[in-house]
Amino acid sequence: MRTILVALLLVVSGCGANEVPVTVKPTRSTGPDVLPIKLKALTTDRCYLAPGTESPKGCQKYVTELSGAAGNVRKRRPDLVPNAEALDRPISVFRTTNCQDQAAPGGPCTQALTDMSAALTTVQNLVGG
Repeated sequence: MRTILVALLLVVSGCGANEVPVTVKPTRSTGPDVLPIKLKALTTDRCYLAPGTESPKGCQKYVTELSGAAGNVRKRRPDLVPNAEALDRPISVFRTTNCQDQAAPGGPCTQALTDMSAALTTVQNLVGG
């Protein structure tokens, strides 16, 4: 009995000794395109809906998110690069004018928010979703 057990252990321990290990590389999921979802979410922000009445200082997060969306448009939809640039222009004005420090609406900061809103509307219509 002991001899059979030892023989069985030797056979089992030798199984797969000459096999080459298989490495599995994870593949990137091709889930749904998140760009239309992101753009739609941005169109629910108060800075988009009422750029003339919102405090530019309070729109800093919206502007940051919009800048990221412009980059995604550029990456995922090369055909819409000019539209991504149209989003970037008022974002640049907002940042260079230090609108993140302006509490009251008005002037070039409110104009930049208004221009962002118009550019976002155009991009969302072109992307769909």
